[in-house]
Parts: sequence; C-alpha cells; structure tokens
Amino acid sequence: MPWWFFRRRSRPAASQTAPAIASGWLPGEVALPRLQGPRRYLQEQPYLLPKDLGEVNRLDFQHYALRAALRGNYLAPIVQPHRILDVGCGTGQWAFELAQQFPQAQVVGLDLEQVKAATSPPPNYRFVQGDILQGLPFDNDSFDFVHQRLLFLAIPLPAWPGVVQDLARVTAPGGWVELAETGTALEDWHPCGQATQEFCRLAAQLASLRGIDTDAVPRSLECYLEEAGLVNIHGQRFAVPLGEWGGRIGSLMALNVCEGWKAISAPLAARFGKPEQEVLALIEQAHREWNEFHTSCHFAVAYGQKPLTH
Repeated sequence: MPWWFFRRRSRPAASQTAPAIASGWLPGEVALPRLQGPRRYLQEQPYLLPKDLGEVNRLDFQHYALRAALRGNYLAPIVQPHRILDVGCGTGQWAFELAQQFPQAQVVGLDLEQVKAATSPPPNYRFVQGDILQGLPFDNDSFDFVHQRLLFLAIPLPAWPGVVQDLARVTAPGGWVELAETGTALEDWHPCGQATQEFCRLAAQLASLRGIDTDAVPRSLECYLEEAGLVNIHGQRFAVPLGEWGGRIGSLMALNVCEGWKAISAPLAARFGKPEQEVLALIEQAHREWNEFHTSCHFAVAYGQKPLTH
C-alpha cells in the first residue's frame, strides 16, 4: 500500500474533513522566545519543551525507560494491524519499533517537525508533518491503531476533547486509540519532598499561561475516549521509580525527568523573576529527594476501540 494512501485527499467529502479544534490559546499570546540561551523553542505553539538536539536525546532515552516500565510499547490488544499512526511521534523511535514489529503494516509518524532524520528508517515507515491542533491530515477510518503519548505539555486543556475525537475519526471501525500521559499533580509524583513539590507548582503555573492544565489530563483520558464514542475502554496507572533506588529503570527515568525539567528552567526563571541557577539548584535538590523518599512518577494509560458500526 503506498504511503500517500494516508494523506487526506485535496478535496475530501464534508464528512471527512478534520474538525476545527478549539485550543483556548492564540499563537504568540504568551510566546516563549524561539531561541532562549542555547535552547530552541517553537514560538507559534503552546508546546513548552524545546525542539533541538538535546531534546532529541532526552526523548530517545525516555522512550527506552517507558518501554521497560510498561514492558512493551503499547497496551491495546491490537492484532496484526495494517495501518498505524503515532501522533506527536517525536524522534520516531516508537514508530520505528512498531514498523519493525509489524512489517506488514504501514506506519506513519506525525509531528510539527521531523526532529531526527533517520539514516535508515524502516521501509514501511513514513513521516508526515502536521499539527494535531489544526486537525489530522488523514481521511476518516484510515488507521487500525492510533497512538498518542505525553502531549500534556503541548495540548491546551480546552482542545483535548476535540483532539481525541479527531484521533477516533481517523481510526478504522474495530481499531484502537491509545493515550499515555502524566502530569504535575502531587499524586503523579509520590511520595516526594519539598523541592519536587515546588518545581511542579512552578511548572504548572508556567503551563497554565498557555492554557495547559498539567493536573487534569492524566485523570481524564478514559472520559475523553468515551466522549469520542469509543467502547471497550480500559485504563491503567503505572508507578515508575525515580532515582538509583529504582535500579536501571529508576536511573533512566530520573535522568529523563531532570533533563526535561532543565529544558524549561530558563523560561521558568524568566517568567517568575528567578535566577536560572536557583531553578537548576531546585532540580538538583529534587533529584536527591527522589532517592530519599523513594519517589515514583505515575503514568496513566488508557485505550478504547472504535465500534464496528458508528
């Protein structure tokens, strides 16, 4: 099947048109500078994290840590899918592995930018540039499995219902949608010390300036899937250790979180009038606390099936 099968035709029927998604955020409204220090941010997006080589490296070892913690790349009971979509594919590592696992499938990764050009991507993988907030550029019923992970810092809260409805729209009857998220609520970082609590509080405030609610999303995934008309919905929470006390997975996840937090240290410091060194010291203190308190980061995973008749 040719890769262009997945591109929405230039003149789709009205029922196939991607819906307008109300995000509650206007480009440039509370824009981070595109370049801040050595990090590169997307000015016209609500996304808080940078898009640069440092973030590419972090996303890759985040993938390996999550795959080890979840004991696989997905939870949905998919069987020999022919068409797979990864929304917000980042470096493409998850999609590459699905393409290798299901060589008979066509796998598409969609993101704002292709952040890492693979020298030899799987032959059944294609990258498509797109913005989920503008609607997915694919026909209705195009994919057997649609996957979206860790976009809680990219999608404003008012946009979430419309985003998940669009994921369901492009899913074929009988196919599956899977979402995986975390947040900054204290129950997502438990048990934890004062430094962790303080950083999460500041990060949540920074995110809220862009309409992003980092507390509500992980607790709403099953509701979003239900509102999108999916059935056979299941949800599960995973506690992933943070720090050396948790062995290899804990060390990997602690490195991932530290680098992710450092990635927003400059915007956070600028917004709240703090020296960046003070924010970095807070992160180091939190890192020490994770071993002291045996802190875990909690992830929510939910998946649902599109009815055969809809």
